[in-house]
Amino acid sequence: MARGTFGERLKHERELREVSPNEVVVATRISLRFLEALENEDWDKLPGGVFNRGFVRAIARYLGLDEEKLLAEYDLAHGDQSAESLPHSENRIPQPSKWLAAAFALGALLLIVVLVAAGVYGWRRYAAFRRGKPSSSVTSQSLAAQPVSLAADDRPPANSAALDLSVSTSRATRLRILADGLLVLDSEISAGQNRHFSAQTAFEVTAGDSSAVLLELNGQAMPPIGSPGSSGTIVLSQKDLRPAAGGNSQP
Repeated sequence: MARGTFGERLKHERELREVSPNEVVVATRISLRFLEALENEDWDKLPGGVFNRGFVRAIARYLGLDEEKLLAEYDLAHGDQSAESLPHSENRIPQPSKWLAAAFALGALLLIVVLVAAGVYGWRRYAAFRRGKPSSSVTSQSLAAQPVSLAADDRPPANSAALDLSVSTSRATRLRILADGLLVLDSEISAGQNRHFSAQTAFEVTAGDSSAVLLELNGQAMPPIGSPGSSGTIVLSQKDLRPAAGGNSQP
C-alpha cells in the first residue's frame, strides 16, 4: 500500500460519515494528536506497537468499518507485523521444543537402561564363566582319579599275588593305599567296610584315624598304623608275615 493511502482512507471514511475529529476523540478517548498522526501517517508521533493497533480498532468500531480489514491496511502502511498474532505464534513455537526435549530425555533414559542391563548381563556371564572354570578342573581331576579307586577289587583271584591285604573299618576315615608303589585307593571309607587288595612286594597304608582301621596281611593281623585318634602310615611286606609251622608263610 502506497504511503498516504491508509491515512487518506481513514480520514475519508470519517468525513464521509460527517464525524469531526473531536467526536472521535470523545467517543474513543484517543488523543487528538494520535488521531491526526494516524490520518497523516506520521508514525513517529504514535506510541507504537499494540497501542497503534488499538487506536485503529477503536476508530474502525466507532465508524462502523471492518476492523480486521482496516488493521490489515494499517499493517501494510506501517510495515509492522500483526502485534496480536505474534503472541499466538510465540505460544505455538515452544511447543515442538518441549516435545523434542521430552523425547530426547526419554531416549536418553532408555539408552541408560539398556546400557545398564547389558552391563549386568555381561558381568553375570563373565562371573558364571569364572565359576565354571574351577568346577571343570575339579570334575576332570575327579574323573581322572576315578579309575584308580575302581582298580581295587574286593577279592583278588586266588594265587594271583604274593600278598593279600584285608582292610576293615570300625569308623569312617580317610584311607590311602599304595600297592607296589601304585595308588589303588584314596578316598573316604565309611564304617563297617571290608576291602581286599593284592600286591607282589609291599603295601603302603595311610589312615586319617589309625584306631579306626584293622589290617590283615595274608590273614595275619598287623599292628596298629599309629596312635589312636591320629593319622599314621605303615609299610607292609613279606617280612611282616610270621613264619607258619614248617617254615612257610601263611598262604
